[in-house]
Amino acid sequence: MAARAPAGPNAAAVRYHVRCADLHAHLYDITLEIDAPHALQRVSLPVWIPGSYLVREFAKNLQGLRATQGRRKLQVVQQDKAAWQVDCEPGRPLTLHYQVCAYDHSVRTAWLDAGRGFFNGTSVCLRVEGQTELACTMQVDAPSGTATPWSCATALRPVKVDRRGFGIYRADGYDELADSPVEMGDFWSAEFDVLGVPHRFVVAGTTPAFDGERLVADTRTICETQMRFWHGDKARAGARDAALRPPHDRYFFMLNAVGDSYGGLEHRHSTALICNRSDLPQRGVPRAGEGYTTLLGLISHEYFHTWNVKRLRPAEFARYDYGHENYTRLLWFFEGFTSYYDDVLLRRAGGIDDATYVKLLNKTANQVLQTPGRFVQSVADASFDAWVKYYRPDEQMPNATVSYYTKGALVALCLDLTLRGEGHGTLDDVMRLLWARSSGGPVTEGDIAAALETVGRRSYAPELASWVHGTDELPLKPLLETHGVAVLDEPAQRAQALGLRVAETAGSVQVKVVLRGSAAEQAGFSANDEWLAVELPAARGRAASAWRLAKLDELPLYLGDAKQCTAIVARDRRLLRLPLRLPVNETTLRLAPQDAPRLRAWLGGR
Repeated sequence: MAARAPAGPNAAAVRYHVRCADLHAHLYDITLEIDAPHALQRVSLPVWIPGSYLVREFAKNLQGLRATQGRRKLQVVQQDKAAWQVDCEPGRPLTLHYQVCAYDHSVRTAWLDAGRGFFNGTSVCLRVEGQTELACTMQVDAPSGTATPWSCATALRPVKVDRRGFGIYRADGYDELADSPVEMGDFWSAEFDVLGVPHRFVVAGTTPAFDGERLVADTRTICETQMRFWHGDKARAGARDAALRPPHDRYFFMLNAVGDSYGGLEHRHSTALICNRSDLPQRGVPRAGEGYTTLLGLISHEYFHTWNVKRLRPAEFARYDYGHENYTRLLWFFEGFTSYYDDVLLRRAGGIDDATYVKLLNKTANQVLQTPGRFVQSVADASFDAWVKYYRPDEQMPNATVSYYTKGALVALCLDLTLRGEGHGTLDDVMRLLWARSSGGPVTEGDIAAALETVGRRSYAPELASWVHGTDELPLKPLLETHGVAVLDEPAQRAQALGLRVAETAGSVQVKVVLRGSAAEQAGFSANDEWLAVELPAARGRAASAWRLAKLDELPLYLGDAKQCTAIVARDRRLLRLPLRLPVNETTLRLAPQDAPRLRAWLGGR
């Protein structure tokens, strides 16, 4: 039988239909229609989602897969953990039906309950192998039985939708479908224009005090600042000169405000965000808190990804392999440099001042300097190992690896300040040159090195070898001091001085991490110990004593000027006595604005 030709300009030979089958059971119901299947048609669900480098096994949530051609039921054979094969008549329309359990609040997968629905295509849409380049449509139906009418938001192109956004959307292929999350619910929504590009912001989980006008105003300024960063002061949608045109013709922010969470995931025309509800701006509260500043930094980070990782991207990501890990050693650039520019451009957008920027930089620097793993693994190798280390943190992770986000951001800082100090250009120029040379497409480390050499008029191979592929300390102090930031030492906090990362709850000190080479490690502390008490022996003018410990800040109260003590810990219900030599003169880095004009020249982009 000949394949049925799709009718109409927006018809597609691959069609998805997503329904909210059971809100309380968290079940989506999906129908997939394939007009011209192969004789042994394979379908598969991705094992990961681009932007989050961990195999997450989305197929574990898929259930009840069945297939029919007309009234004929077909055999579906599972071939591996995420792929199935259907023995069908080629060319005759094939229908697949299945359900997906959606109970993950994160931005990476899918969620459904009586209050909200959200999903990424990678979690609910099977890939039709051999037809992933074909245009496809997705119909999303409104659920019934909700307390208030729901709306639907997605960056996919609408074909036929109702006033609440439910209906049929079109994607140019599976890549676009997978890269366009869908938000559903009774959410707050606002539309705004950024240099001719339409934007929309939807927020789920708002409170009556939520100041949406402020969020939109601040977001618009961030977006304008970034468009001008990449395309100049004459940037504008529809500009005749391609270099002046932003690469996106629409953009959606989707924010889920919850009790306690934080994160984001970039997409080509949108981003999915999650934050603490208390971080939202509030009407009548003119001074932004640290939580709102963090949220603006997240918005800035994910929007910068519109250029850096969604268009500019590792050559290894030119085509995604959804069935396996996609390795690259360049996450230090695509995530790290984005982590540098998120706060720099937030400062240029007026969202923070110089002092706040320096405070945020101080936090990043100390995160790296307090990670012994920076001497064990280079940031390039950490990028490659993201699949098995970064997204699977455990008690040894700080001793074995370094974050390509934070150290990558410091590498960007050092390159920027080095370029500025040598007087031939800035990292801004490097980023824009990479964009122009690659036409906003895949790049290699060789491309990055060549752009640095063009702008800086010399090779930066030694810096890349040391800072990116080596484990040497970064020259933060001389570079920052040259650009208006004082680099000082201050006494380390108690846990840091001891080399511990702890959780203090309900009067208990739980050891989470013991840092390599620390006083705590030398004493014999181990992750998962509970630190119960400290003992002091008798000394001249002092009787022996023992004290129950509820938090680390109590140590000076109980120990005075003692240089050593015995720590009593519980490990697997056994009580152990550990001889602890107390560290002295342990310091941490403190950054402070010092030379306002030089600092302003750097952070202002001059």
